Amino acid sequence: MSKKHQRTLEAIFKQPVQSNVVWKDIEALLRHVEAEITEGEGSRIRIALNGIRATFHRPHPKKETDKGALVSMRRFLENAGVKP
Repeated sequence: MSKKHQRTLEAIFKQPVQSNVVWKDIEALLRHVEAEITEGEGSRIRIALNGIRATFHRPHPKKETDKGALVSMRRFLENAGVKP
């Protein structure tokens, strides 16, 4: 895993939850761990990884992920077996 992906993963799991994690970096991390990402309606994306599925909304107009979505992403990654 590249240092950039590792830093993104650590930022997702950091306590307290950060509000400056860029969504594009999260998507790059998901692609790196071979998650299946499909486009949905509007800003929705569906993600499947290691048998775990979830739906997220891309943030807009901001590029940073909000804290609630970051907590949900952390839970999704934990359930899929991806941890820092």
